[in-house]
Amino acid sequence: MNGLTRGAAENAAMENAAAEHAAAEHTAADTNEPEPYVALKEWAVAVKALAEGKQIMVLRKGGIAEETRDFRLKSTRFFLLPAYEHQRPGLLKEAYRDDLKAALDGWTPGSPTVEIAAYAEAADDIEIFDQETVDRLANYHIWTDTFTEERLKWKRKQPLHLLLLRVYRLERPVPLPMRDAYAGCKSWVGLEDFPEGLRGQAVLSDAEFARRAAEIRAAIAR
Repeated sequence: MNGLTRGAAENAAMENAAAEHAAAEHTAADTNEPEPYVALKEWAVAVKALAEGKQIMVLRKGGIAEETRDFRLKSTRFFLLPAYEHQRPGLLKEAYRDDLKAALDGWTPGSPTVEIAAYAEAADDIEIFDQETVDRLANYHIWTDTFTEERLKWKRKQPLHLLLLRVYRLERPVPLPMRDAYAGCKSWVGLEDFPEGLRGQAVLSDAEFARRAAEIRAAIAR
């Protein structure tokens, strides 16, 4: 991801001089990544919402096939790998159910390729333990109360991780061969066959992302 993150930093610096600090963070963090191209698996409809700026957060507890018992932030910078299985319209707010149809457009079970269109920086990893806090976040994501309640209750002794994500759209979507290693209920995968040097464009401005992140943090703190 070295070329990608440098490119994202260069774009940000050209767009806004105030992004120089963020660009420096991109470069400084490159050597800390545990894998060359690590990706977080997330519902395709959620990846679409993140890439369109409809939300800046995801809620995670780890997958059934997770190597550890709980979710761990494997990298602070990662691609977003859309997962198509197990998505149910009934777990999405009505306003976003058409987005699920759009996310599924062109996909078929057993498809030989998967398309990567965005990557993210984790601005925060907040642990949540109670339903009251989860309820206060209802206005900031696409999921129903049923979905968030189920996610909190699963692996009850483990916290629910709220990741605040600064998302960047790639200059062009990248189709990758769908490998067996990408399948299954897991949070993280190591991508193969990924081209280097791609640039990314921030979905939200620095100011807009900071405003939304502050709102979510304030809702949690109440």
